[in-house]
Amino acid sequence: MGLLDRLLRKSVDEHAEVRPLWHAIVAVARTPRWYSELGLADTVPGRFDAVALVMALVLLRMEREPELASKSIRLTELFVTDMDAQLRETGLGDMVVGKHVSKLMGALGGRMDALRGGLAGTEPLDAALTRNMSVVEGATAAGLTAEVRALADLLDTCDAAGLLAGKIAP
Repeated sequence: MGLLDRLLRKSVDEHAEVRPLWHAIVAVARTPRWYSELGLADTVPGRFDAVALVMALVLLRMEREPELASKSIRLTELFVTDMDAQLRETGLGDMVVGKHVSKLMGALGGRMDALRGGLAGTEPLDAALTRNMSVVEGATAAGLTAEVRALADLLDTCDAAGLLAGKIAP
């Protein structure tokens, strides 16, 4: 295939199927109530925590359904791409972005483990959230815990098509 053929060929968006879900995850994480009522810190780390929290809940839901397993990989790729872009926007250079993205992926994995235990009842969910989230001083975990449980319950009721379409808002 010639250079001209490659340049004129339409590119395929390998993430098209999960892009609506990614946008829904970010929209849920940006819900003002998380910050104004539930005690999440309205800071860059707090907003990352919110995105990672919702992303972790969605990934936990997806891992329970074989049909969604491969799609969770594409969703995670969107997460990485977005985090990479956000880090670059803050002025980080190529030399350190990869390390920061690796740390963020580790944080996402840690949240998944904490939520898995908290939602299964092997550890208190409020303790898992308090340990893994940036909250404002004096905030209690009760409201955030209830909201996380409600979102997890909602995700459990979503079929694969609804989930991929991003129908995750309460």
